[in-house]
Amino acid sequence: MARLLSVHAHPDDEASKGAPTVAKYVSLGHLAYLVCATGGEEGDILNPAMDQPEVKENLAEVRAQELEASVKIIGYHELEWLGYRDSGMPEDDANMKSDCFAQADIDAATGRLVAIIRRLKPHVIMTYGDDQQGYKHPDHLRVHDISVLAFDRASDTSWYPEAGPVWQPLKLYYSLWSRARLVAHQAAYERLGLESPYDEKWFERRSLDHRVTTKVDIADFYGVRREALLAHATQVDPNEKFWFGLPDDAAAEAYPYEDYILAKSHVELDVPEDDLFAGIEE
Repeated sequence: MARLLSVHAHPDDEASKGAPTVAKYVSLGHLAYLVCATGGEEGDILNPAMDQPEVKENLAEVRAQELEASVKIIGYHELEWLGYRDSGMPEDDANMKSDCFAQADIDAATGRLVAIIRRLKPHVIMTYGDDQQGYKHPDHLRVHDISVLAFDRASDTSWYPEAGPVWQPLKLYYSLWSRARLVAHQAAYERLGLESPYDEKWFERRSLDHRVTTKVDIADFYGVRREALLAHATQVDPNEKFWFGLPDDAAAEAYPYEDYILAKSHVELDVPEDDLFAGIEE
């Protein structure tokens, strides 16, 4: 029984990135934990059915409830809040609020994550990559920064002695939406005669496929992504073609993988690989 820790920025990120992978490993008997850095207070209500005054007035509470529902669907064993306020999109006024994640002291924020790592003792950590040119949200950038630091500092006795006995995670992965996935899904839209949500700008983004080290087969768990996304009713419109334009079975058939970059490892292994826990024995 190995342990996996996912670090995300906002409620709903855990649904759109890696949900089938986590569900697969939980089904195999592994333990999975989720860290959410912010409450998502600055998120727009993207589902017209949820655009109600009472929802707007209590958005942080509603989004927390949505995340708890998603956590149960995916199968996470524990949800940890890092405790920061949503920073909003780049250059929003919310970026300047003193309690937002973007304004947090980097060492203090890393310390909060280190304390969680030392308590939960994950073997594998999943986080956002070092190249986020396609989506420069301040909170996503900061999640990457503290995850990389925490991976190393969690085992360093000179950092955060008050955070408990040290622990060394063994592997650090960056999640990504690969170009191969995009191309395969675009072809599926065309083959089925469906309108694609992908315009030319998607294909102009820099491909990172040459860095992919790990492809996890999630064909049998693809539907978990849909159900987890739908749990975030304020953020996800069930009629949105970007999320649901391609039927799950067609999407899984076209590209039955989730892709990762192995950024750091303390175990010997051969890449490419098809298992986040490859090389780890517990």
